[in-house]
Amino acid sequence: MKKYLSFLPALAMFCTLLSACGTAAPAETTAAQASAPAEAAAPAAAAPATEPVELIVFAAASMKETLTTIGEQYKTVAPNVTLSFNFDSSGTLKTQIAEGADCDLFISAAPKQMNQLDGALKDDADKNPDGLDFVMQGTRCNLLENKVTLVVPEGNPKDIQSFDDLAAKLLSGGILLAMGNGDVPVGQYTQKIFAHYGIDESAVASCLTYGSNVKEVTTQVAEGAADCGVVYATDAFSAGLTVVDEATAEMCGQVIYPAAVLRATQHEAEAKAFLDYLKGADATAVFASVGFTSLAK
Repeated sequence: MKKYLSFLPALAMFCTLLSACGTAAPAETTAAQASAPAEAAAPAAAAPATEPVELIVFAAASMKETLTTIGEQYKTVAPNVTLSFNFDSSGTLKTQIAEGADCDLFISAAPKQMNQLDGALKDDADKNPDGLDFVMQGTRCNLLENKVTLVVPEGNPKDIQSFDDLAAKLLSGGILLAMGNGDVPVGQYTQKIFAHYGIDESAVASCLTYGSNVKEVTTQVAEGAADCGVVYATDAFSAGLTVVDEATAEMCGQVIYPAAVLRATQHEAEAKAFLDYLKGADATAVFASVGFTSLAK
């Protein structure tokens, strides 16, 4: 009995220690469980999905090479934006827009075609005779300047040296000149050069061949179908043609390319963003590489 009684205090102490250990473990487990849900409830926020957008850009044919290159660059800036280009003469593009063609952004090779769509000029019968209102006000800008040049095919078989020389040879009837139609900006600049030299276009009709846009004129010269042609400096560069002279502002005025977002766009923010990109350093470098001068600030 004494041995049994002496064992009881030791047994009681053992039970006390065991009880203390048994209660500590659940306390640690409860704290861990309390923190686990808080951590699981705060995952990294997912980036919002960007909806794909197709921007339709109508641009003068003389911009085909540069805008195609810039379009490839723009994929890294706005990967959700697909650029669909329609290149043609500014007169043709203006007519398509006026007839309801889908277009978000228009870039013309001359102010005339943009003026004809600009509602801010609808009270000016000379600039906007039909009172059309397609331009989104506040977006129009003078984007670029080009130059009008006189080009010849390889070897320059008719030895045409300048616009002065061209005028003399047209009047003598010894050459064939490729030029744009009268509703095409490059053709209108050529007509101004004729006026500068006092040349009646109808009087030298046998010496003229026409193109519906500047690319057609360029091709005629490059293939030797014409003895010379009047095209933009940028097209001469892209086609590798020999430039023998450059028209001055006194001869045909400045060659200004205006750009504007159109009122009918369903993607105003994206259209404005791309126009801003065209004014920036990366696009300006591409334009400058072929002879354009950036005017936008």
